[in-house]
Amino acid sequence: MPSSSVEEGRTDLPLAGKVALVTGANTGIGRVTATELALQGAQVFLACRSEEKTQPVLADIAARSGGRSRAEFLPLDLGDLASVRQCAQAFLARGLPLHLLVNNAGLAGQKGITASGFELAFGVCHVGHFLLTSLMLDTLKASAPARIVVVASTAHRQAKEGIPFDMLRQPTTSLSGLPEYAVAKLSNVLFASELARRLQGTGVTTYSLHPGVVASDVWRALPWPIGPLIKPFMLSSQDGAATSLYCATSPECASQSGLYYDKCKAVSPSRVARDAGLAQRLWQASEQWVQP
Repeated sequence: MPSSSVEEGRTDLPLAGKVALVTGANTGIGRVTATELALQGAQVFLACRSEEKTQPVLADIAARSGGRSRAEFLPLDLGDLASVRQCAQAFLARGLPLHLLVNNAGLAGQKGITASGFELAFGVCHVGHFLLTSLMLDTLKASAPARIVVVASTAHRQAKEGIPFDMLRQPTTSLSGLPEYAVAKLSNVLFASELARRLQGTGVTTYSLHPGVVASDVWRALPWPIGPLIKPFMLSSQDGAATSLYCATSPECASQSGLYYDKCKAVSPSRVARDAGLAQRLWQASEQWVQP
């Protein structure tokens, strides 16, 4: 993906005229993804919890583009469904199209429960993104061709027993938080595949992906000694964003939908992640959970 400066008046940049929204865009692969989309000409909204932590990213984008890129902060706390609704309302009030939604934000190894009453990883990685996507669907359809990219993880393969629906409204129970993270990432893959089935024929395509094991803030709460032991073997955020950007921009996958990607190639997810009945059950439960 080219990382050239945006020149005033240019219309030949790959994403000129496109609008993108990236969650968790102030750090890690979300930051790289948002920056690259902006440098390719897209108007990018960085949906994050902290404006203070997002401002340096906006400044960096402005500096690298000579001040000509269009990037803005949107407040978003995925663990608080009221915040998700406010974020969607703030974007929709602008009356803009939406060509690309990148559901990137996530966390791993943290324990607790969200403000809206879901196990922490599940609530942030799945429930918040489910509601945000649902609120953006009409605009995405009206803007077609459009893409929805869901950053999942190969960790979904560790959720071999599927989704423990009776545990999702309770605080994290494991010591590491990693079993819950696996369930959250399985939910991401199932969501993208079910979304593809429901959006067939609309011009909106969906993608889930494993970015690689990236040395980003998603792992900031891993307990000692897990974090120090695994971080030397992780990818950089720049390398980790490659598959997200491939799914977001590549013409090669423009006609594909609902598939799972690793290293910029479609691969088969786990057996459980291919369970269409489980995907439908998760969708139906999620619809009930996000009702106002």
